[in-house]
Amino acid sequence: MDRWRGRVALVTGASVGIGAAIAKELVRSGLKVVGCAREVDKIQKLSTECQHQGHSGVLIPFKCDLSNEEEILAMFAAIKAEYGGVDVCINNAGLAHSEPLLNGKTSGWKNMFDVNVLALCVCTREAYQSMKERKVDDGHIIHINSMSGHRVVPVADTHFYSATKYAVTALTEGLRQELREANTLIRVTGISPGLVETEFALRLYSHDPDKAAALSTQFKNLQAIDVANAVIYVLSSPPHVQIGDIQMRPVEQVS
Repeated sequence: MDRWRGRVALVTGASVGIGAAIAKELVRSGLKVVGCAREVDKIQKLSTECQHQGHSGVLIPFKCDLSNEEEILAMFAAIKAEYGGVDVCINNAGLAHSEPLLNGKTSGWKNMFDVNVLALCVCTREAYQSMKERKVDDGHIIHINSMSGHRVVPVADTHFYSATKYAVTALTEGLRQELREANTLIRVTGISPGLVETEFALRLYSHDPDKAAALSTQFKNLQAIDVANAVIYVLSSPPHVQIGDIQMRPVEQVS
């Protein structure tokens, strides 16, 4: 990770869970990390913790609603003005609503698509343009995908969410192909975790806390740090190595 010291990483959805764990590990590795979310109080608290723990990097909180393209573009403009640009882009932000295909609300589907797919694409485009503009040829774009982007479980509440994550799987490979055609050494990687012990289930089943709790008690879930460690592994790989996708899940998870 030495070659990344002092360079700039963007982590979306950095206030809690996987995003917060990734941001902290990157700061520990010496990067300047812009962590964005709609509410930045938790990111500010994490930034203070990193300072107190003596990590060599720095975490910069940035308020951004990823469902609003104008806010994303303003964020990239601010990063350019203050820090030069983005060298690592980690598209972590994602959400799920309990909206089945037969009777779900259009508003819920749209919100999932806007954040899980369109925001990821806009951030990816802007990060690439930032790298290209500065002739950065060793940057890295990482999509935090999901095992739901590789198989469809028989749970109606997650079917539209799964569709958005299948889109991320296709976008990851499509981006790899476009980067290769652009004759650049910028790399893209997807990381697809199964069940992780975060606030994800509580938000998905906010109407049914018992159902949310059942997801985290049926077997030992992955921890957010497990996914963060996968990010560090990807960034630590030699420049000639393209890691396409890492699928990871608890050993007891059935599918």
